[in-house]
Amino acid sequence: MSRICELTGKRPIKGNIIWRRGKPKKQGGIGTHVTAITKRRFLPNLQRVKAVINGQVRYVRVSTRAIKKGLIVKPPKRNWKKPETAAAPASTPA
Repeated sequence: MSRICELTGKRPIKGNIIWRRGKPKKQGGIGTHVTAITKRRFLPNLQRVKAVINGQVRYVRVSTRAIKKGLIVKPPKRNWKKPETAAAPASTPA
């Protein structure tokens, strides 16, 4: 399953982890040096939520930013109760 927000299109982006060695000049050292650079991915914060889409309730994977902006409409809470069946009268011992 791809990590893409269904509403905003937000997807993973590329970046780097940079390892440095040494003390910064600002702190009294002779400067820092880069010792290694490796690739990494920044993943969007996706959540699986129920939403009303085209009049139907379904689950969608959306980013938390889309939820905070109010881009999704959550379905109303269900208040369905089991219908009460006509209980048979209690039989009396004869």
